[in-house]
Amino acid sequence: MRKTAWLGMMLTALVMMLASCSSQKTSMSYFDDIRATASGTLGDTAYELRIVPDDELAISVTSVNPSATMVYNLTTAYTPVTDPTSGLTVYHPSGTPRTYLVSPQGDITFPILGKLHVAGMTTGELADMLYERISQDVDDPIVTVNLANFHINVLGEVNRPGVVAASGERFSVLDAISRAGDLSQYAVRDNILLIRENNGVKEYHHLNLNDSELFKSPYFYLQQNDLLIVEPNNVRRSNATYNINNAYKIQVTSAIISACSVIASLVIALAVK
Repeated sequence: MRKTAWLGMMLTALVMMLASCSSQKTSMSYFDDIRATASGTLGDTAYELRIVPDDELAISVTSVNPSATMVYNLTTAYTPVTDPTSGLTVYHPSGTPRTYLVSPQGDITFPILGKLHVAGMTTGELADMLYERISQDVDDPIVTVNLANFHINVLGEVNRPGVVAASGERFSVLDAISRAGDLSQYAVRDNILLIRENNGVKEYHHLNLNDSELFKSPYFYLQQNDLLIVEPNNVRRSNATYNINNAYKIQVTSAIISACSVIASLVIALAVK
């Protein structure tokens, strides 16, 4: 009778363990909603990054006459490069382009041209504006503008959490996750938290990597200093709780053993006396 009861208890425990494991399974795939579809479209992903305060802009001005554009670059190091279209020799600054920090008011101070309000513009629009202004004094200037400090912070259940440098202005959530070494096996894929600052106000949005509607989201492409947080699934949470509880039990047991050892030593010392 006792043997039968013992077997029943073991079977019950086994069933509960299996049920617990099955309830904690997490999908490891992306965009489950289109897995059964052979082909299709994912919406319009047109996007333009806008310049905001605290951006660092790398601006370079070149032309066929290096002396004419030297004052706009504040450098004397130039390298001749042949333009493949015109066949003309264009002189590029050979050093790192000077960077301009956008002020809290959205301005930069540019050589010769003075203070310019650039917040809200794209880098292409700023390049066009500089071209129009500089071309009044220089023939056919070539102006390039790039964002020098575009980075994203990725935290949580990814394989390489930390700061991720963007490789271009169209840098998406998937790009950031890829740069961070992909999601870990413990990541919750349908509830990625995006924290973004707009006009000094912190906003948050939840993104679902199992839903292809993400490609149509205004938050699919990231902005400067965005923060992505990937939360752990129930398995990771349970493991963390188990490890903490075990560590606590080990500490308590160790303290009890130490205390018993001290008491035993005192008893022996008193007995000897």
